[in-house]
Amino acid sequence: MSQNISITGDTSSSFSLSKKLSILLGFTGLFIFVLASFNVNFPNKAVWLTLSLFAIGSGIVWYTILNYRHKTAGIKNDHLWRHPFTARGYMAWMLGVFLTGFYIVLYFFPKYLGLQNEGPNTGLVSFFDPLSKVLSGNPASQWFVYGTFYTMAVLFFGIKFIYKYRHNNYQKMRTISVMFFQLGFAFLIPELMARLNSDTFSLPFMDLKNIWPLNYYNFEQYRVDEFIHAGNIGIAFLIFGIASIFVITPILTYKYGKRWYCSWVCGCGGLAETAGDSFRQLSDKSQFAWKVERWVVHSVVVFVVLMTTAVIYSYLGDSSKGYWLTRDVFLIGVAVLLTSGFVLVIVFKRNEFKKDAKLGAVGYLAIILTLIGLHYFGGNDKVFLFEAEKLRVAYGFLIGSIFSGVIGTGFYPIFGNRVWCRMGCPMAAVLGFQQRLFSKFRITTNGGQCISCGNCSTYCEMGIDVRAYAQKGENIVRSSCVGCGICAAVCPRGVLKLENDGLKGRINSNEILLGNDVDLMTLVNEK
Repeated sequence: MSQNISITGDTSSSFSLSKKLSILLGFTGLFIFVLASFNVNFPNKAVWLTLSLFAIGSGIVWYTILNYRHKTAGIKNDHLWRHPFTARGYMAWMLGVFLTGFYIVLYFFPKYLGLQNEGPNTGLVSFFDPLSKVLSGNPASQWFVYGTFYTMAVLFFGIKFIYKYRHNNYQKMRTISVMFFQLGFAFLIPELMARLNSDTFSLPFMDLKNIWPLNYYNFEQYRVDEFIHAGNIGIAFLIFGIASIFVITPILTYKYGKRWYCSWVCGCGGLAETAGDSFRQLSDKSQFAWKVERWVVHSVVVFVVLMTTAVIYSYLGDSSKGYWLTRDVFLIGVAVLLTSGFVLVIVFKRNEFKKDAKLGAVGYLAIILTLIGLHYFGGNDKVFLFEAEKLRVAYGFLIGSIFSGVIGTGFYPIFGNRVWCRMGCPMAAVLGFQQRLFSKFRITTNGGQCISCGNCSTYCEMGIDVRAYAQKGENIVRSSCVGCGICAAVCPRGVLKLENDGLKGRINSNEILLGNDVDLMTLVNEK
């Protein structure tokens, strides 16, 4: 038998009987769900649901062990750009079409999944009734079905991810973290909160780790009313939601960068890192994609700010006799807050902004202030010339459904696993803004050790050309970086390191191009 001396992994692709059986086991579990979708009447749904989930999970774990147990530490580019599943081949397109179709049915045609407005559920939704009744006491909905699939994907593929990167403690810890938060905070706790509600007590049950602007619906009138009517615990949840925006998030981002949320807590990031790991190399690294990313994601932030402002304004009163927060006070407060933040950044952090970023910030601020001014001085009954409800529905449809679900997740196999995080997530944009300007986080590079293999850039899910920074020995301080650490994990030379340090010398984009451009010893001593 000839020995393989390739530095990029196995040159042969063996597909043993055991691997085929593991795949068969997983698809057996999926086949049970297909039968349920066609309204096959299972005699004991709880048992069959357990068997189907167990079969899928066991198949994934079994295949993972078979595929990675004999491989040495580090990344293996095994047929990555040749396999039809990981290189946008026919298998990738089939999966993308299937996932996209599932999301379309889930969001817009749940009746085809068996959801009934009147009477008991049927089909796939009724198949999950036993589990839903155990947790919340209520029949399942299409969102419970989706939440169960989502959580199981994070857990099962999280085990795969941990085993694949078992040589890297950072990867293991952050994956355990997203699995914990998805299972506990996003799935179990909201269902148990729903069980506590009664005719005399009602509290909005929600994913507790979702922070505005990701949970853009948190300040709608019905939710605020429920918070207030729930007494002290409801007020505490409302205060926690506000504190998360203005206190908790900035402090954590200052200390750890946006990775504390995007790579350790967020459910969207958790699914991308686990179920989407096979597609991280598909992210577009071009300059054009970077420019589109910046304009699109910040446009989404402007949209959500306007929409949230309009929604809150729509249910505030004009008289200060009831609450001090009147419509006029609120609009003036929003304008002052945005203007103050803009002025402070431009005055104290202007060097961190490039010319196009400054122009974009001025333009976006002008749009928001103009709309607020037109409404405040124009006396229009509508909010910013639109009805608040229509703004909310438009945002929920275009961003919450189409972008985050249908495109963002459905097309993992085509666009990569973080297209939603890069292009559409307003939370990622806000955290990225904070990370760029006043966070202690950066990825340091040792340019002298870089061999330009390109692994770091290839596997960067956020489309950052990491190699270009490493070749110049330049710190990586990018708004889009989620601190997943895969670039460091796949580097064969230990060039990259995730660090939290002081702000001085953090952004060094113009320091070195060549070794003789600067006195290197002076530069080292300054750091």
